[in-house]
Amino acid sequence: MTYPKTLLEYLFRTMVRIRFCEESFVEPILTGEVNCPCHLYTGEEAIATGMCASLKEKDYIFGTHRSHGHFLAKGCSMKELVAEIYCREGGCSRGRGGSMHLIDPDKGMLGAAPIVAGTVSLALGSALAASIRKDNRVTISFFGDGATGEGVLYESMNFASLKKLPIIFACENNLYATHMPIRECRVENKILKIAEPFCIESHEVDGNDVLQVYESGRKAINKCRSGEGPVFLEFLTYRFRGHVGPCDNIQGTHTDIRPKEEVKKWLERDPIKRFEKYLMDNSLMNEQELYNIKQEAKREVDDAHIFAKDSPFPDRNELTKYVYR
Repeated sequence: MTYPKTLLEYLFRTMVRIRFCEESFVEPILTGEVNCPCHLYTGEEAIATGMCASLKEKDYIFGTHRSHGHFLAKGCSMKELVAEIYCREGGCSRGRGGSMHLIDPDKGMLGAAPIVAGTVSLALGSALAASIRKDNRVTISFFGDGATGEGVLYESMNFASLKKLPIIFACENNLYATHMPIRECRVENKILKIAEPFCIESHEVDGNDVLQVYESGRKAINKCRSGEGPVFLEFLTYRFRGHVGPCDNIQGTHTDIRPKEEVKKWLERDPIKRFEKYLMDNSLMNEQELYNIKQEAKREVDDAHIFAKDSPFPDRNELTKYVYR
């Protein structure tokens, strides 16, 4: 299939922006400058990028504890993301939420939360509202493989199928629920099969191939927008960093039980390197163009950190300002 160059540039730029932003947190986390827990999206950039590429600004997405990539791919501010992770007033949640509580209603990012499967039912509600209002909005519910052990996901799939709601259940299967390998917590490792009892169309997708993600996302979004939802997509991917933080054994708090050969195999399937090779091999973009995009992303990340550090911390006298009782 032939793609317009503007789309190819967008996909590459978005993945690079996410990667550079994520990697920029490694040093501040290790030095203690960033104190809130950060679940980095490094290695999984193709999923958020490819899925959000076909969304409209009015469409909705809901995230998880690992949602920096979703936030950026939906068009939200990198400056506000970085400031939130530094817990500064200039952040998207005014410095009160940190890494796992990202939101920008104006861009359609209606929230992320650390509770496993915690936003699935909220995404279902937004899809129901869109159906009732007939406003032609589509919702994507992003969640990890660990969420498939939560009952709310199954209740949500049943209701979505019953009402034919415009929602995409997007499972980012990175093979580990925290440190538990999928083979040790599931009898059936093909997660997409959980959608079958609810008569939901489901597909397994290479989550490290941004064009395959884009195609599956585009088709699913079109189906939902035409009233033929829901759709379940299982994206096979891998996190390059630790479950939380840069690695899984910082200060001896975690043990990375992932086999070295497994990690090496997945590093060779880096979604950005794969796409860059595809662009070069097919003469779709040249080395200078790709370099320029990377430089622009680096400058944007640097500016975001400057903005964040220049932003004040929340006023302790306003501790309860955004608390609703």
